Amino acid sequence: MSHSSTVLAQLLKLVPRHEFQSLAKEHHVGQKLRKTSRWDQFTALFMAQLSGRQSLRDIESNLHHQRHALYHTGARPIARTSLARLNEQQPHTLYEALFQRLLSRCQSLRSSHGFRFKSPLYSLDASLIDLSLQVFPWAKLNQTKAAVKLHVGLNHGGMLPEFVALTDGSVPDLREAKAFAFPKGSIVVCDKGYVDYGWYQALTAQDVYFVTRQKTHAVYQVILNQVVIPGQGVTSDQLIELNGTNQKGIAPQRLRRVGYHDADTGKDYVFLTNRLDLSARTIADIYKARWQIELFFKAIKQNLKIHAFIGNSRNAVMTQIWVALCAWLLLWFIKAVSKTRCSLQGMMRVLQMNVFAKRDLLELARGTPPPEPDKTLQLGLGV
Repeated sequence: MSHSSTVLAQLLKLVPRHEFQSLAKEHHVGQKLRKTSRWDQFTALFMAQLSGRQSLRDIESNLHHQRHALYHTGARPIARTSLARLNEQQPHTLYEALFQRLLSRCQSLRSSHGFRFKSPLYSLDASLIDLSLQVFPWAKLNQTKAAVKLHVGLNHGGMLPEFVALTDGSVPDLREAKAFAFPKGSIVVCDKGYVDYGWYQALTAQDVYFVTRQKTHAVYQVILNQVVIPGQGVTSDQLIELNGTNQKGIAPQRLRRVGYHDADTGKDYVFLTNRLDLSARTIADIYKARWQIELFFKAIKQNLKIHAFIGNSRNAVMTQIWVALCAWLLLWFIKAVSKTRCSLQGMMRVLQMNVFAKRDLLELARGTPPPEPDKTLQLGLGV
């Protein structure tokens, strides 16, 4: 069966136009746009993410040659000068707000995180997106490097990035982490870079649990040594009270300290948590699952166009990254709805070759072969 709309048009239909227009009006500066619109901008940048376009000229040329296929998207081809001007001048906050709207649609499709406990599980980390210091001096990180930083709280229920912040590279990881409002009863997993006893106390007061690594020189007092089940890699399970110099001005906290030996790597780890009811081995497995956020950062850097930028200003860079993250959510949504076993990386590769193809989007995501052409309509050579 043939389809009258392209894969690109079907994806864009997942973005409610009335909501987009409302956000565009809210996040607008300067005079009213006449020849182009924020929807034209979004369509161009979204298409560039899917099809791998690397420059303004490349985007303009592709949209010009595919202008007949843009009818169902509600967008028009946009000149590179107009696109550059919108990227420079119109606030990137439109796409940050759009990300939050799309996220709310995805949250109802989350799956299980694989552990027996029902508490939501989040991995927390940040990753630098490298930039050229000569081209992006506003993003200076040190004397030789420039970067922006992506902060993410990844929900293990479907590996959905539910908490996201985009900042200059010099912004401390912990500052953004403190701004994330994790739901009551959830478990947050983070590494040593987030050690802050005051923050631990604040999370506990909010009924949020955490699992993290203990710093080497942490000062504490053992309150209780608990029985360790042999053969599970757990070397100690203690109730401790932090009382070191880092606790100055903060009431002493009682936490759980779990020692673990990883037989695969031969390394020893020490974890701190305020979750007392789970087994010590489960605490170790929770921290081990934190590796998923490293895989998330690797996947988006490999598959989204956030390594070469089509604008040099801070607003242009932020615009491109937020549109890329919106594209990731739309693909996540299609993966969840289609129930395909294909990875998001695999879907990106398939879509890159079918952006303007008239194929059913869900069938394409599931890997369903295209229908056989009608032989009665084929021309043959008669003798």
